[in-house]
Amino acid sequence: MRLKGKTALVTAAGQGIGHASVLAMAAEGAEVLATDVNAKLLESYTGVAGVTTQKLDVMDKAAIQALINSHPAFDVLFNCAGFVHAGTILQATDEDWEFAFNLNVRAQYWMIQAALPKMLKKFAGDAGRHGGGSIINMASVASSVKGLPNRFVYGASKAAVVGLTKAVAADFVGQGIRCNAIAPGTVDTPSLGDRINAYADPEEARKAFVARQPMGRIAQAHEIAPIVVFLASDESAFATGQLFSIDGGMTI
Repeated sequence: MRLKGKTALVTAAGQGIGHASVLAMAAEGAEVLATDVNAKLLESYTGVAGVTTQKLDVMDKAAIQALINSHPAFDVLFNCAGFVHAGTILQATDEDWEFAFNLNVRAQYWMIQAALPKMLKKFAGDAGRHGGGSIINMASVASSVKGLPNRFVYGASKAAVVGLTKAVAADFVGQGIRCNAIAPGTVDTPSLGDRINAYADPEEARKAFVARQPMGRIAQAHEIAPIVVFLASDESAFATGQLFSIDGGMTI
């Protein structure tokens, strides 16, 4: 039980990587608060030991603060919420840019800003020796790591997440707080399914997504969850400010 005694807060926990990570952390003994803007999706946790749920819109700053105020300090914060826009810079709109940066970046900034004061009080003096508080941000290989075709807005926003992660890590490295990010490759989630189905030929679109993965397949959400568990656990006590790629070889 690698996370026994720890509490975790996860955004976008209704499906995909967020859902798989909640189940994985709970299975390792954590008490997890699973949140999502879609309360219906949270019904899947009914009867799951170690998991409580709460509706949360991460683009509502007041709602974030209210949630944090109503709970003791969390040991782990996993910022998983995000959205993928397709297209090049010539196809991008101001609305796409604003939405992507609000959800993919500003929501993480708000979540960390709200949760951090309680975490700092809880882990003052730890300096990472016993794991301390762990903040995990969802980035992507499509970021400062790698330029992918037709991912202009998304890649720019996820590059900002990498910078955000490193800045938080640098500011609080000596105060018991670690901040890392994960960079998945293509993962078979409902979000990916929606994007594939939006193409004129979904079957060919799926083949194209598979073709860009050197392993010749798309990842499953449960294959990403173990690195979230690792970063949430004391096993990663000496890791902060890092971007952990789990991409099936996309960045070899």
